[in-house]
Amino acid sequence: MARTKEFDPDAALQSALELFWRRGYEATSMADLVEHLGVGRASIYATFGNKHALYLKALDRYGESRDALMLHELSQAGAALPAVRALVRRFAAEAADDARRAAGCFVTNTAAELAPHDAAAARRVELSWDHIETLMHSALVRAQAQGELAEDRDPRALARMLLVLMQGLRVVGKASAEPGRVRDAAEQALTLLD
Repeated sequence: MARTKEFDPDAALQSALELFWRRGYEATSMADLVEHLGVGRASIYATFGNKHALYLKALDRYGESRDALMLHELSQAGAALPAVRALVRRFAAEAADDARRAAGCFVTNTAAELAPHDAAAARRVELSWDHIETLMHSALVRAQAQGELAEDRDPRALARMLLVLMQGLRVVGKASAEPGRVRDAAEQALTLLD
């Protein structure tokens, strides 16, 4: 008879996500994971694979939850432009929030730490950014169709600019103790939507 797992893999994955997000890939050892998850090394390997595989699963989990939230925010019925503005402002507020800014964004952190030399991590970063860009583009196309966004504006280019801005907000917010820097940048970018 097969033994049942003595821990909740879903809770362990969430715990690993939080540790990797806070410390990064390189700074998190298997010993750190064993201690933080409260799960034996053999159980981690049997359930998730090696540290790299666990990191990628944690990154996938993060993306699924963040993407679902953005989809919800940007696909509400009614005016689309207020939702786009609110999303950009939320990114700026999170980047300026002392309690949240040190962690940054798990995808952005991965882009900086692993993507240049890790093809699997780079693919996940690109997929995340493609998804955000698509959501923003769809909302901006809808805004244009509803007369909220001028006809001479390019929704694809604006979506790309906002994606790059939002990722930049996360990087600057993580490194800067000056919250006005990210808030002002977000507000200036949003004037392009007027």
